[in-house]
Amino acid sequence: MPPDPTPPLLELRDVTFGYAERPVLDKLSLRIPRGKVTALVGPMGGGKTTTLRVMGGQLRVWSGQVLFDGQDLAPMDQQQLYAVRRRMGALFQMAALFADISVFENVAFPLREHTTLSEPLIRDIVLMKLNAVGLRCARDLMPSELSGGMARRVATARAVALDPELVMYDEPFSGLDPISLNTAARLVRDLNDAMGLTSILVSHELTQTLEVADEVIVLDQGKVAFQGSVDQARTSSDPLVYQYMHERPDGPVRFHYPAVDLKEDFGVA
Repeated sequence: MPPDPTPPLLELRDVTFGYAERPVLDKLSLRIPRGKVTALVGPMGGGKTTTLRVMGGQLRVWSGQVLFDGQDLAPMDQQQLYAVRRRMGALFQMAALFADISVFENVAFPLREHTTLSEPLIRDIVLMKLNAVGLRCARDLMPSELSGGMARRVATARAVALDPELVMYDEPFSGLDPISLNTAARLVRDLNDAMGLTSILVSHELTQTLEVADEVIVLDQGKVAFQGSVDQARTSSDPLVYQYMHERPDGPVRFHYPAVDLKEDFGVA
């Protein structure tokens, strides 16, 4: 397949990053194509959530470039980064709604934070976003009154409140029942197409994720093990990609975190 000539909306070039002295991303390079849903998957601890945080400018990389629409986030000051983030939306793990304000106020928050729109216009936008996720009449509920699936839909409405170009979803399906899970997955696809978004989807729910994704990136130990179409991922002969895509217990991905020998830990001669 020939390379896509269209410049990617987001690109990482030789990005290295870690926590304290522990490296997590190791000269990571990847491209997020415009207008598509890209699934960012892989074994636990591979660096997926860290990669999302780097993409959003929340974390400053040790080295390399994080390019959003051709602009490198690394040298930006706080004001410049703030402006770029207005073009991004994020759905965090476990929805991360503000617990002390209503559904309406949660969705209105980014509009009040980043714009000078009038209250009547903010009201209309919030209701339109809630209607898009099927929760217009839940506007006055508090987060504690929502089910897990409803909370994620409210968080999705908040993520798209500013009509961003890029939306990043971090584990949007975890803990959902089958009906809510399929509804949430379809919502990611429908919003992406209806709003002309570019979406990045981190999830371990492979069945639903692969149904709505256009491209797949498999991360392992801070590196790209695979990037390509869903069909290419499913038919890959790479041992790690095959094990992950087919959910096999045996393969390169091990259950135990790397450790010293048991005899050394327990003092057995």
